[in-house]
Amino acid sequence: MTRVLALAAAGEIVTGLALLITPAVVGQVLLGEELAGVAVIVARVAGFALIGLGVACWPGTPLVGMLTYSATITLFLAYLGTAGNSTGILLWPAVVLHVILTILLIRAWSGAKKTKP
Repeated sequence: MTRVLALAAAGEIVTGLALLITPAVVGQVLLGEELAGVAVIVARVAGFALIGLGVACWPGTPLVGMLTYSATITLFLAYLGTAGNSTGILLWPAVVLHVILTILLIRAWSGAKKTKP
């Protein structure tokens, strides 16, 4: 079971990286359509989510997976806001929410590390 879980996790991480690096190509080979415009941004968010899922499913690391997703999506959304290309009304509240969540996850992770024998 651990090998199957590790294989599935690795597959999600690879797919997530592909969505980050070449979302248009992934759209073409998976859906038969090249992604464009806002679909590229959504694909990259999905890429971060798949990487977080893959890390979370890696045996023994669910907290680290959620921390990975929250930290990376915080940075990506903040980048989108500062680049000025994509700014919806909820972009900055989402950034603030993810900053808070990331801080809480870091505290939980460091607390969990201290309590392990």
